[in-house]
Amino acid sequence: MSNDQPPGYGYPSDPQNPYGQQPPHDQQAYGTPGYGQQAPGYGQQPPGYGQQPYAAPGYGQQAPGWLAPPNPYGPPAPGTRQLASAGDRFVARLIDLAVLIIPIFLIEFVAATAVGSIVASILGAALVFLYEIAMLLTQNQQTVGKKVMKLRVVSLAHGARPTDNELWTRAAVYGLPQAVYCIGSLFSLLNMLWLLWDKPYQQCLHDKAAKTVVVKEA
Repeated sequence: MSNDQPPGYGYPSDPQNPYGQQPPHDQQAYGTPGYGQQAPGYGQQPPGYGQQPYAAPGYGQQAPGWLAPPNPYGPPAPGTRQLASAGDRFVARLIDLAVLIIPIFLIEFVAATAVGSIVASILGAALVFLYEIAMLLTQNQQTVGKKVMKLRVVSLAHGARPTDNELWTRAAVYGLPQAVYCIGSLFSLLNMLWLLWDKPYQQCLHDKAAKTVVVKEA
């Protein structure tokens, strides 16, 4: 009997592949790494993972670095501040109104009988404006009400003291429109309520004009 047998008959012709299996076709074409090789990027975190900046609510935009997200469980991180709540700001304004109530009464009701309602409105607006700017410039951006509620006016851009021009603008837009009889009072009301729906920085109209925000002191 001849020992010459055709390949594949009896014993396998390739001892490395005894069962005649075809090796996997082009493993790399399917993204499968070779034996002992690690898949590209395996175990690596995506860029910036866990370091995403605080996104200002409402717009998805990145907030200034000094502004911390709301934290009901404790104070903000060192070097950051949080926006004041609408409730704290309204209480602060009520305290300021209590400070001004007597001089405003004298101007709006007593002086009106002598010089007329229009002139009385101008004098009342001037009083509010002068009180606001004097306190902001001399009392570290705080009025009496803000001191009691631990609030402070700061620049939106960097979280520090606004420029004098910004503080003058803020006080002017807050107080001077009240000089316009009747319409000025409606504007002032709208101005104060604006922060309730303003996103993401809860600004009144005078904040927007001066590019400022009000923060809560720790």
